Amino acid sequence: MTRTEARVATDRPHRYAKQLASHLGRRSTTTWDEEGGVGTIVFQNGTGSLTVAEGALLLTVETDPENLDLLEGVVGRHLVRFGTKDELVVTWHRENGEPGTTQRRDEENTEEQHGGSHNRPDHGGR
Repeated sequence: MTRTEARVATDRPHRYAKQLASHLGRRSTTTWDEEGGVGTIVFQNGTGSLTVAEGALLLTVETDPENLDLLEGVVGRHLVRFGTKDELVVTWHRENGEPGTTQRRDEENTEEQHGGSHNRPDHGGR
């Protein structure tokens, strides 16, 4: 399993984390602890976490290397869509030092900046 992380600057990390957990919970297993400001996502092919920090939402994904782009995209695209007014940017950093993908509003369909277009199911293959 390979781990990738993103720190998304926002004044409303609780709101976005709760919304992300709720939305992704329609097709994946999610938890959200409002008091602790932490959540989990269990995809068919990996796991993720949401952690509220001062002025940021911390995201992590763990999966096999071949699924990193997919799961970074699922989490990042949804968050960017929810945070359109705040112009959120999700830039992933992989534990092996390779650059991850980036999702932002100004990209057509918030496609990743590297790796091109992928055939991506909406929620990690489910």
